[in-house]
Amino acid sequence: MVDPLAEVIALLRPRAVYSKVISGAGAWAVRYSAFGQPSFCAMLEGECVLAVDGQQPLTLAAGDFLLMPATPGFIMSGAAPAPPVFLDPKTMPAPEGEIRHGRREGPPDVRMLGGYFAFDSPDAALMVSLLPSVLHLRGIGRLPLLVQFVREESLEQRQGRELVLARLVELLLIEALRGAPTEGAPPGMLRALADTRLAAAVRQMHGDPARAWTVPELAKTAALSRSAFFERFSRAVGLPPMEYLLAWRMALAKDLLGRSGVALAEVAERVGYSSASTFSTAFSRHVGQAPGRYARRLPVSVSLP
Repeated sequence: MVDPLAEVIALLRPRAVYSKVISGAGAWAVRYSAFGQPSFCAMLEGECVLAVDGQQPLTLAAGDFLLMPATPGFIMSGAAPAPPVFLDPKTMPAPEGEIRHGRREGPPDVRMLGGYFAFDSPDAALMVSLLPSVLHLRGIGRLPLLVQFVREESLEQRQGRELVLARLVELLLIEALRGAPTEGAPPGMLRALADTRLAAAVRQMHGDPARAWTVPELAKTAALSRSAFFERFSRAVGLPPMEYLLAWRMALAKDLLGRSGVALAEVAERVGYSSASTFSTAFSRHVGQAPGRYARRLPVSVSLP
């Protein structure tokens, strides 16, 4: 059975960049500017408060895991009030040891393992828009362990390091997203997959993107009327069904165009177009440039079946 969530994460092509141990003691607060890249945090000891721009503050405690697929601006602080110190993650030099906030001497009140990574997908913005902006999870035992594996691997310079890190980050994302609460979730992939009727239609689109799907056909798959399906899908995903299908096809096409040995006609066929010319027209309209020109600007990867 096709797993749309796993497909989205695979197409995002995450790669690990950096991880660090962060601690705080006494009165402290830091203000991070918006970063835009995905970041994560596993709480090891104590508690702190996280206030993400535009959202209610969260209390993070030992054992908690936090994921922000496109990190916005936020303030992190200890229990005691303190004026925040401004930090810009885009210009900060990478520290060699543990990052310490607040009082320097003595044991820390809070300690966490945090980090960030990047998505190599040219459609990262689209994919990230389908995920929750902030994921705060408790009691998911494997997440801190996976973060520790990422930390250990990132500090080593062993053969296969980048491949191992990429797979670990994929596992981290999947584990976090499937552990996320779906009740009250914002529009996106998780909310759609939590709805058994919509999930059936999403799996059909992902399982056979080349098929000439129509809204009535997808509605039948979901056991809903056409109008009920259209409204329910649009509300859950944040895009109407055919817009989502087009966006997914173009994301697949971009991935295929970056592979060696995949002809334009084959790309067109695999994403549901009868000819290379009709695909080129649709791709140019959606992306803003012809597929040939788009492909020439991409680093070539190995072709997969």
